[in-house]
Amino acid sequence: MSALDTGPGEPPHYSQVWTFRTPRARLALWVGWVALAALFVWCWQIMNENTLWIFVTDAPSQAADIGSRMFPPELAYLPELLMPLWDTLNIATLGTVGGVILAVPVAFLAARNTTPSALLIRPVALFIIVSSRSINSLIWALLLVAIIGPGLLAGIVAIALRSIGFVGKLLYEAIEETDARQVEAVTATGAGRAQVIHYGIVPQVLPAFWGISMFRWDINIRESTILGLVGAGGIGMKLQSSIDTLAWSQVATILIVILGTVVVSETLSAKVRRALI
Repeated sequence: MSALDTGPGEPPHYSQVWTFRTPRARLALWVGWVALAALFVWCWQIMNENTLWIFVTDAPSQAADIGSRMFPPELAYLPELLMPLWDTLNIATLGTVGGVILAVPVAFLAARNTTPSALLIRPVALFIIVSSRSINSLIWALLLVAIIGPGLLAGIVAIALRSIGFVGKLLYEAIEETDARQVEAVTATGAGRAQVIHYGIVPQVLPAFWGISMFRWDINIRESTILGLVGAGGIGMKLQSSIDTLAWSQVATILIVILGTVVVSETLSAKVRRALI
């Protein structure tokens, strides 16, 4: 506060001076930056203890050496990638379909305005969604390869289990954001609970459902390309075998095929979502 000039014999008047942050806020910000710097130093020390810097300094020359061996790509290897690429697309597509089918009832059970029990069933549905999203598809594939054996089935199930959480979360949020007036209008006609959901909620979330499904399919295309690294089928198995045999020109060809597949799937997904939403 600062004093204002007043007449003789009159008490001074004070006015508040605006500051960007209060002293307490500035102190808290300073303490936060110090704590962040201390955390960074601590993490750096831990990383430095387990790092062989002689390999780090040699990394640029090693990368340049591998890069030179990748070119030119072995284009004659392309015919051998067609079937693994087809398997990868099947893993992504069937896994997405399975995940969406399982995610739809979970989403309706998790949404506040459609769940039969907010105290019992909704927490279970939310737990399923969180569990699915917490485990990466590669980890799902590792577990499933150990349980049901290597092959496409393990990859399909891994993609499906991973997709449940993604689709379920976005879909139940879309269900909760539906216009309550349309639901009330359907309810006023004497419709039952199932009819209210079918006529009052489903038409509102259907565009979001298709958009979410296509978006997840696009993501699953990318994720399915690496599941073969753990034995879950697809083009990843070819990539792993080429790396193991140091066939870097074949690795370059596989990477080009994966890049092209991802670009095509992303373009297709974006066009479909723009048409639906």
